[in-house]
Parts: sequence; C-alpha cells; structure tokens
Amino acid sequence: MTPEAASYLLSPPALAFLGLCIGSFLNVVIHRIPLMLERGWKLDSAEMLGVTIEPPAEISLAKPRSRCPSCGHAIAWYENIPVLSYLRLGGKCSACKTRISARYPLVEVLTGLLFAATAWRFGAQPTTLLWCGFVAALVALAGIDWDTTLLPDNLTLPLLWAGLVSAALGWTVPLGTALWGAVAGYLSLWSVYWIFKKATGKEGMGYGDFKLLAALGAWLGVQMVLPIVLAASVLGAVVGIAMKMGGGLREGRYVPFGPFLAGAGIVVMLAGPARVLGWLGWA
Repeated sequence: MTPEAASYLLSPPALAFLGLCIGSFLNVVIHRIPLMLERGWKLDSAEMLGVTIEPPAEISLAKPRSRCPSCGHAIAWYENIPVLSYLRLGGKCSACKTRISARYPLVEVLTGLLFAATAWRFGAQPTTLLWCGFVAALVALAGIDWDTTLLPDNLTLPLLWAGLVSAALGWTVPLGTALWGAVAGYLSLWSVYWIFKKATGKEGMGYGDFKLLAALGAWLGVQMVLPIVLAASVLGAVVGIAMKMGGGLREGRYVPFGPFLAGAGIVVMLAGPARVLGWLGWA
C-alpha cells in the first residue's frame, strides 16, 4: 500500500465510515451474545441434571437473519444501511410500524465517531486499525454489560490476550508494561471485591470487571490502571446518583461498572498516557 493510499484509507473520514458499518455489526453482537450464552447455559444445565429439554433455537452472530422482534419481518439489506435506513424508515419497522429503538443508530454513530477519533489520535498507520478493534470490543462489552450486567469471557479474554500479543509484537506498549498492567488490573478489582464482600457480605461487582480491567491494563500499560479506575468510579457514581434521583434505578438494582471502565479506557487511549498523567499531576 502506498503512503498516499494509506493516508486516505486510514483517514478520519474513511474510518468514520468503517465505524458506522462496524457499529451496525456491534448491535448484533450486543443483542445476540447474551442469547447465545443463555442457550449454552440451558443445554449444559440440562446435561448436568440428566434431564431432557426442548433444545432452544440455534442462534449465532450470522444466523438467523435479523428480524423485527414484533412481527418477524426479515430485514432486507437496504433496511440495514447504518443510520440512513433508520432515518428513511422513520425509526419504525417497514412491515408493522413498531418503533425501532434509537439505540441502534446511536451505537453506529458512536462507533463511527470513535473510529474517526482513533484515526486522528494515531494517524495513518496500520496499528490504527488495531486500536479501532480495541474500541469496537469495548463498545460491545459496554452495551452487553449495560443490558445484562454480564461481561462475557468470549470477549474479555480475547481482548486481554490480544493486548498482550500486540505488546509482544511491539505494536502498543512495552511487553513488561502490558504484563504488569494486566496483573494490576485484575488484582486491584479482585482485592476490592473481596474486601467489600468480607465487610458487607455482598458482592459489589462481578469477575468480568476484573478481566476487563486486566485487558485494559494489557493494552494501555500499568501506569494507566489507576487513572482508569478513578475515572470509571467518578463517572459511575455520577450516573448512578442521577438515575437514582430520576427514578431510573429501582430499589435493589445497581449500575454495572463495565460500561464506565470501557469508557474510561477509551478516554485514556485517546488522550494518551502523558496527558493523563499530566492531568493527575503525576507526570
């Protein structure tokens, strides 16, 4: 690839368009991975208990085709163009006119903007695509955790290993920094979990949060673990209090921590370690 072609294909406008398309796929990931996990859990539980159940319908990221959850209308390709199809349909199913959630185009637009920001941050180089993959994984994890309070291992663990392998290949941070970032990320929240549980008898977070922070440490380095936790804690507290005061948080429920870890990780990536440490006065 010539430098001119790379400069064009990895420019913010080009990656913004790519992000819109990837965002459309992330909507599928956010919706279907919990269903795939639930199906697997049911089958495994039935096998362990030695009972026979009606196998749940097979589902994957590719099959079956996307359909309207209300009427079952199969969505045609021209009804699945990022953002444009939503606007053309007026935010409604073309068959039954049931309203389509605005979150679908919002995820597409958000991913497009984040891809453009990533291109602006890293420039026209191949590793920019690597960081776009990092961003896409975090958007998917944030959406799944917000909906289900789950951070699936089949996303967090590949993200963790990808961070370590990328560091080993010299594409991101030094390998030692990445390794200790993963260790510090996991153990920090693991320690908080057990201290809170011993003190209150309750679980304040899930193991998925440990793995997500370990993955962020592997990608961004050990120095960024504490800034990510601080930023995520502040954001989570502000959103939780706002939801509680607005009646959006029912008694006994809590705001998942994963979306704020993911958001803080993206902010740290875009700002860069030097700027983040400067903000905290640690430079």
